[in-house]
Formats: sequence, structure tokens, C-alpha cells
Amino acid sequence: MPQQLDASTISNLRDLGGIALVGNSAVRPGLLLRSGQLDGLDPAADPTVAALGIHTVVDLRTDNERRERPDRLPDGARLIVADVMAGRVSPAGGSHRSPAVPGREVPARLEDVLGNPAAVEKYLGGGKAEKLMCDTYRAFVASESACQAYRLLLTTLAEPDCGPLLFHCTAGKDRTGWATTVILLLLGADEAAAEREYLEVAPAVRAVYGPVIDRFAAVGGDPMIADAILGVRPAYLAAALEEMHRTYDGVTGYVRDGLGIPDAAVDRIRARCIA
Repeated sequence: MPQQLDASTISNLRDLGGIALVGNSAVRPGLLLRSGQLDGLDPAADPTVAALGIHTVVDLRTDNERRERPDRLPDGARLIVADVMAGRVSPAGGSHRSPAVPGREVPARLEDVLGNPAAVEKYLGGGKAEKLMCDTYRAFVASESACQAYRLLLTTLAEPDCGPLLFHCTAGKDRTGWATTVILLLLGADEAAAEREYLEVAPAVRAVYGPVIDRFAAVGGDPMIADAILGVRPAYLAAALEEMHRTYDGVTGYVRDGLGIPDAAVDRIRARCIA
């Protein structure tokens, strides 16, 4: 089973080691780590993180997110920037054609209008929040920026000197959730196991964003709208999986044709990460 790690300065830190794969195998522990943002990391005060020996960090966040809350890296780690949502616009800011940026940017917009529930209802009510998130997840599969980012993540993972790799966005639920799903499917997990891991982060995400939702509800906002953006819902992952199967007929075609990862690189990832 994957392990929720008790880190004191990183939220939602998980080791994917132990997730069952086909052929009575499993993900090798200590190599594939996921989390929320690292802006609060203090290696000296967080022995859990220090003990992981993280060699590579892949940051899936946008330029704005990185400027506002830059990563603090574990000692000796290198940083790879892989911006999944490069150039996209949040509908909460007025555009309804481009998917929102999940994670930091949408919550920031919601916090800006916490005193005006009518504005949130206008932009995200009536099922628009759920549709926005499903469109965002489809864009994880289809958009050029997402394909470039996830290609970089997998290419980095295939490098001989990659070492233990941690990948993250802001809360570690959307961009990180899809990255986790792709990696698990590529290693040989079935979709049910990948979905279980996707949903397992819900309590940690709620711990981060629960106060935001509660404050919004306290001023008369509909908490279900905020939860639709800040929560973890199986329908969102299902939208990305549907897009992947529709366009590429599964993870093999997606990784090979959509992300452009050579078979030799996939073989290296599997050789390293399957126990």
C-alpha cells in the first residue's frame, strides 16, 4: 500500500511504493513521491523529508505560483520546472473558454471574492465549476503545455541519475493527481488502483483547503461550489481517462504518441520503479 508520510513542513506527501501492479509486482518504495508545494519545506526541522534522499523535484505549477511561493528544495536536490498550465486563463477571472488553473490560482481567485458570494455564483455556480474542472482534466491530456510538462516529467524519471523523484503542484491533487495516474498505469496498475490513489489524497487536501471553504460558507457562499474546485472528485479523473482512451486508446498510445516518450525510456522507468 502507498504510504502517507508524516512530514511537518510539506502537505500531502506520499510515497507511491507498494501500490499493486499486474503480475504480482508492486511499485518500488522510496523512488516515486508526490506532494503539495514545497514553499514551507525546512529540511533541518523535517527529518521525514531529509531521510527520503530526494534527488529530483519536478514542479508542475505555473510561473505565477512559483513566483508567489517558490520551492525550498531538499538538500542536494535539483529542480525541474514542468508547467502543465502554461498560458492558460482562469474562468474565475472572466474567461469561460479556457480551463482554469487548478491548485493555487483558482483558490486565490476564490479568496479574492469571498465577501461576494454572488460573484462566485455567477462564474462558477449552476454546475459550471464541475464542468470547468472536467474540461481542465481533459486539457491535461490534450493541451500542448500539459503534454510538454508530462513529457518532461517522464523523460526526467527515465534518466539514469534521476534518483528518488518528487513531483508536485500546489495542493498535490489535480496536476499531480493526473501525473500519478499516468505513472501508475504505465507501470502496470489497473485503473481501479490508480483511482484509489487519486482519491486517497482527499483528507490531506481538505486539511489544506477546508478553512477556505468554511470561510466562504460563513459569508453566505455555497460551499459546494468551492468544494467543486478545491475537492477531489472521481468524475474529474474519469474525464481525463475518457479523453486519453478516446484520443490514444489507452496509456501506451498516450505516452508514446501524445507525450513522445520512446519505448526504451519506458523500459528504463519500469526497470527502476517496479519491485
